[in-house]
Amino acid sequence: MMRMKLLWAGLLACLLAPAAAFAADGLPDLAGRKVVVVTENAYPPLQFIDPKGGEQIGWEYDAMNEIARRLNFQVEYQNTSWDAMIQAVADKQYDIGMTGITINDERREKVDFSDPYMRNEQFMMVRGDETRFTDAESFAALEEGLIGAQPGTSPFYTAVYGVLDGNEQNPRIKLFETFGASVQALKTGDVDLVLTDSTAGKGYVEASNGGLKLIGEPLGTEDFGFIFPKGSDLVAPVNAAIAALKADGTLEALNKKWFLDYKMGE
Repeated sequence: MMRMKLLWAGLLACLLAPAAAFAADGLPDLAGRKVVVVTENAYPPLQFIDPKGGEQIGWEYDAMNEIARRLNFQVEYQNTSWDAMIQAVADKQYDIGMTGITINDERREKVDFSDPYMRNEQFMMVRGDETRFTDAESFAALEEGLIGAQPGTSPFYTAVYGVLDGNEQNPRIKLFETFGASVQALKTGDVDLVLTDSTAGKGYVEASNGGLKLIGEPLGTEDFGFIFPKGSDLVAPVNAAIAALKADGTLEALNKKWFLDYKMGE
């Protein structure tokens, strides 16, 4: 009789073992493992340094912290430049990269992407008093007009192939190390146009007190995703968490917090 009880106890333990690997809400449980997430902190309101307190804040931080909570992993944030990020993640220096990274086939050759967590449209951002052009066609005709862009980004390629003549060496494109630097150049008159997704653009416009504005029709649509080293076992759990955050309204609440309620500099 004792042997029978032990057998049933063993069978019950085996049946319950897979369930222990999942959190109460059905999401995978990563058992407190450390996950290193890299970002640039130069893309408000997705991720940036709070000008008041100096903390790292933004939409992506809130989303990643909630993903970490639901999947039960310990997140460690590190920083690097945009131009180094994708290769660094591909080389497994970091577990996840986040900085409003557009999902495309070229990048898929180096890294794995999560499912999209945000869809954005690209717009033209100009100074608030700009009247010389109103869309891509009229800007292209303005021969002295300059565009500021980060090399290798979606706005850079839109500038090259969607606004100008397809020449990546076009002297009308001035290159900057960060998106924020290109916006600063726009404010000071060193360039006349910065292409931005609606996410970052709205944040900068709202913080500018009329100094900046978005003009024209959208120049394209892009999906943002987190990046991982090829074959990472984190992709499936993070995708499950993204789906849960979409389903229960968490992502929509973050959109409201960071794109409507948050005021830069206040």
